[in-house]
Amino acid sequence: MTGDLLGQNPRFESVPEVRELLNSVGYLADDGLSGVVYLADRLAKPVLVEGPAGTGKTELAKAVASMTGARLIRLQCYEGIDEAKALYEWNYKKQLLRIQVEKGSAAWEQLEENIFSEEFLLTRPLLEAIRSPEPVVLLIDEVDRVEIETEALLLEILSDYQVSIPELGTIEATQIPMVFLTSNNTRELSEALKRRCLFLHLDYPTVERERAIVLAKVPDISEQLADQVARIVRSLRSLDLKKHPSISETLDWARTLVILGIESVDEETARSTLHLLLKYRSDIEAAAKELSAATAASTAPAP
Repeated sequence: MTGDLLGQNPRFESVPEVRELLNSVGYLADDGLSGVVYLADRLAKPVLVEGPAGTGKTELAKAVASMTGARLIRLQCYEGIDEAKALYEWNYKKQLLRIQVEKGSAAWEQLEENIFSEEFLLTRPLLEAIRSPEPVVLLIDEVDRVEIETEALLLEILSDYQVSIPELGTIEATQIPMVFLTSNNTRELSEALKRRCLFLHLDYPTVERERAIVLAKVPDISEQLADQVARIVRSLRSLDLKKHPSISETLDWARTLVILGIESVDEETARSTLHLLLKYRSDIEAAAKELSAATAASTAPAP
């Protein structure tokens, strides 16, 4: 089935177009990332996006949905998620009510056929994405948190883009959604799932890229302050912390500095606002010891 739809109605004409579109919705991408998105569309393959938490994996799927005008359907994974939460389940309360109402007035075979119909079907994200007649971006977030059995279910669906419901038959996709699976590497994913996907690794950005992100996302910030923010955050990420600052936390810190009217970050300012970047007491204490060197380095002329 995927072969029949492969290559039909491509969303993008070129890698530069993908990069330009991503930039237009505020997601600063390079040619490598844009190339993976382009190939995902042309090859009708899911993209497995791995990397540390807070590096823009989820935002990539949101940006692709925004730039294409597609509907974003999100499956947030967690330990213990099963088919009923990911794919579909029957509305048992409504079925029971129908049985009680029609008890004695219809043969069981007829009643069974009625209660296992579309009227009683509760669709979950995976089935919703398969059934949608309109363009869809399916985000399967934190796939590394699911158990092996659920991972096998995902693999089966993403291989053929179809779902078999015993009572209703096989439901095939009329259009192949763009699929993004994100992973924070909390466990190793199966080789079968990895083979099915294109791979993209997103690490923390370079100082230059994070400065550009700050300038794009934080109104009224000066280039000097954006550079300081990016370089201090980079220094903090080099420390052995329980949780390194994410890009969104960098942006929160930058916005706070602008609101407070800070034009240049000194050691005292950095210490008093560390809680915006770091969320563990031990991390804040460790970072405070390094702030003197970090703030001094951030005020030095850029190479």
